[in-house]
Amino acid sequence: MPIAKKVNFVSEQDYLEGEKNSDIKHEYMDGDVYAMSGAHANHNRLAGNFHTALNVHLKGKPCQPYMSDMKVKIGRNFFYPDVLVDCSDVDGYFTETPTLIIEVLSKSTRKMDETTKRLLYLQIPTLLEYILVEQDIVRIEVARRSEGWQPMRYFLGDEIVLESVGLTLQVEDIYERVNNEDMREWLAAKL
Repeated sequence: MPIAKKVNFVSEQDYLEGEKNSDIKHEYMDGDVYAMSGAHANHNRLAGNFHTALNVHLKGKPCQPYMSDMKVKIGRNFFYPDVLVDCSDVDGYFTETPTLIIEVLSKSTRKMDETTKRLLYLQIPTLLEYILVEQDIVRIEVARRSEGWQPMRYFLGDEIVLESVGLTLQVEDIYERVNNEDMREWLAAKL
């Protein structure tokens, strides 16, 4: 989600307590708190499509998908990924053991998601895949621990295998109902 404004330094405990009662979400980086603003409809569609597919696929299995209200803790940092999967028994407001993290990119989040968050996320010992999803064009980048975190890019017509959870998805299905030029052209060509 886009960063709206920076708030003054607070302790980790004060941050966690404050988040329980806050009407808006905040991310926390080494004592600095950043308010998050709302997301575009395409952003929500992409995160929702991933979450729905993961929820159906993981039903009855130990791994569980979470939407953007579950925080990930890395050191003294807390982030709200758009979608994550955790295979431990999460009990609380954050996890330190995600298996899969998905971030939907926007102009305001791209730099943070591709640099700072990526570097921190890749330090998580349990993380197997990190996925960046474009909302303004059709492009998905998947980085896997098993491939030395070298990113692979996927486009319309491609199939993505999420190795971390054993799920295969069509890029077209991930972008269902997303309104961008690539999807409009793809759908018009199929008529």
